[in-house]
Amino acid sequence: MLDLGTIGAAIGAGLAAIGAGIGIGKIGSSAMEAIGRQPEATGKIRTNMIIIAALIEGVALFAVVICFLAL
Repeated sequence: MLDLGTIGAAIGAGLAAIGAGIGIGKIGSSAMEAIGRQPEATGKIRTNMIIIAALIEGVALFAVVICFLAL
């Protein structure tokens, strides 16, 4: 039988993954819009997008690890 700690850890890991997916989707969308408005800045926009996406993935991975450690 599942206890509340296990259910909470599973929900927390799921929310962390969903949040990361939404965040990276918004970053990609905003970057494509910015590149469409200012094509000459494509290199800078792409670099910043990759750095921010990596930071979001790092935070999401940290959240998932913490949820699994809570088990």
